[in-house]
Amino acid sequence: MIGRLRGILIEKVAPEILIECHGVGYEVTMPMTSIYALGEVNEEAVLYTHFVVREDAQLLYGFANKIERKLFRLLIKVNGVGPKLALAILSGMSADQFVSSVMHDDISTIVKIPGVGKKTAERLLIEMRDRLKDWQVDSSVALAHMQSSDDKLANNFVNGAKGDAINALVSLGYSQPQADKAVKAVFANGNSSEDLIRKALKAML
Repeated sequence: MIGRLRGILIEKVAPEILIECHGVGYEVTMPMTSIYALGEVNEEAVLYTHFVVREDAQLLYGFANKIERKLFRLLIKVNGVGPKLALAILSGMSADQFVSSVMHDDISTIVKIPGVGKKTAERLLIEMRDRLKDWQVDSSVALAHMQSSDDKLANNFVNGAKGDAINALVSLGYSQPQADKAVKAVFANGNSSEDLIRKALKAML
């Protein structure tokens, strides 16, 4: 089991990154909340990971902290929720926001996440409620992390930022028209692809 990686960030094309650890490059898929927390390319990064082995693939999922990984692992235990949908949930809101939605039976917010229909949202509320009873102990840590992560967002313009943002949203489960419309609505010169993704996700929730 690969539980943690520490190395140099080689590539960052949401929702995937490439991190080199002692000469080995690991391709890791991450939720946007975790990608926001990363530094720039060629800087050191530390990830907490979840390794999935399937008949046709070996997949590595990465998270900025243990709290996001913990929620991911709880989510994929829910009937009908796989890694892709769990990543979409964690990309659409922070761990703290999701827990709050569950505790307040806020189904209207959860169904706005791509791939989450009413039945899935109801199942998430029912199955996650008991599993998250002790989450209050960790939620303040998650919130503090997310606030500090926002301070690390890059402000430099990246060529093709709009296209990268649209592609990232599509890979998270949004349709091409939804992604196009959301990114165009928040686009501004000088924004990086990460800025555009974050703003588009926020606007759609």
